Amino acid sequence: MVESKGWKWEYIKGEDEKIWKEPEVEAYYLKDRWKEKNKKDFLDLGCGLGRHSIFFAKNGFNTHAFDISEDAVNRTAEFAKEENVDIDLKQGDMLNIPFNDNSMDCIYSKNVVSHTDTEGVRKIISEIKRVLRENGECYITFCSKDTWGFRQNNWPNVDENTKIRMDEGAEYGVPHFYADYDLIMDLFKDFDIISIAQVQNYYEVKGELHKSYHYHVLVKKQ
Repeated sequence: MVESKGWKWEYIKGEDEKIWKEPEVEAYYLKDRWKEKNKKDFLDLGCGLGRHSIFFAKNGFNTHAFDISEDAVNRTAEFAKEENVDIDLKQGDMLNIPFNDNSMDCIYSKNVVSHTDTEGVRKIISEIKRVLRENGECYITFCSKDTWGFRQNNWPNVDENTKIRMDEGAEYGVPHFYADYDLIMDLFKDFDIISIAQVQNYYEVKGELHKSYHYHVLVKKQ
């Protein structure tokens, strides 16, 4: 299993920081879904700068969050103070989620779990199962093998599903795990799979159009 590494959040500042304080679109659906199902204890798995922690806390969830990056945890704490919300915030590794068994009703993890290798992903999913209560739900995303990163021949291979990202920036040297449909079905064979979608994302970098693919998966603990 590769060593866990977090984002280098010191690269994200100024104007670049704004996007990392805006919730993703699916967070609004999940907020309503989980409120309707009377789910209260929410875990932000890999909180980054705290956008989803703040969002769910503001919407009445008992919010718990952690990240491997000390900088991310400190900046999330500052964000929470600015927004006057309470969050149970810890620094920790997603390979060993720092919360008790059967303690969470719902978990949200956006573009976090892919930052390990295949063995690590299996360990994280077992940790998710451990901390979820019965019928608890998890919304989680994975890099897809259809995306450009999986085809980078100059990135070192860790295993058949994992490469080390080698372009400069916040993710330099961070492992990236890539999945396909069959692999996702295998990873979550012990869960009820509610939905799987492969989403193509478009974004511009210095005027150049880029696109990537991610799997969005919603599962329930049996």
